[in-house]
Amino acid sequence: MKKICPSILSADFSKLKEEIIEVEKGGADIIHCDIMDGSFVPNISFGAKIVSDVKKITDLPLDVHLMINNPEKFIVPFHKAGADLISVHYENNLHLNRTVNQIKEMGIKAGVVINPATPVFMLDDIIEYADYILIMSVNPGFGGQKFIANSIKKIRQLKNKIEKNNYKCSIEVDGGIGVENIKSISDAGADMFVCGASIFDSKDRSGVIEKLRSLIV
Repeated sequence: MKKICPSILSADFSKLKEEIIEVEKGGADIIHCDIMDGSFVPNISFGAKIVSDVKKITDLPLDVHLMINNPEKFIVPFHKAGADLISVHYENNLHLNRTVNQIKEMGIKAGVVINPATPVFMLDDIIEYADYILIMSVNPGFGGQKFIANSIKKIRQLKNKIEKNNYKCSIEVDGGIGVENIKSISDAGADMFVCGASIFDSKDRSGVIEKLRSLIV
């Protein structure tokens, strides 16, 4: 089943509980948490304390995307905070296999992320160990960016690689996803769709989620 994953980076943190409850009631499948350190990416978001608080609000799985340097140092804190999925970047991880195994040994799902300029073939030596691959369809660091068109080609390449080799990983896509392009992203092979501004900037979150889902069935 394909999954809609609202990113709380685009939520109003002054009423975060209400925002999360609204998207959960509206049919969201997973809550996506973007963790930024102001070093690996040019912005700072939030840490394990917020993830722990979100865990108290919702029963939905928490998908924690670590856009930080030295992510291996923060796997345990985010696991303790309640993460059900943790993804780390290919680009800044010196011992990626070790980090992926560290995540999986905790009994949660491990993802590997690639930025827009990182080609799919760079995943060849790690993809068989990952539970999911996250393709960034914007340059990470800010919400509300425009979808990078050639991400569709990368999704197709990745889907073909997975099917050809019978890998057991899903494809997640993050950045600039909305009702205008989610169908083409889904048709290319994506399984999980991180949607921030397209959901939280709407006054009718349930309606947007319903529309998004209707386009990926």
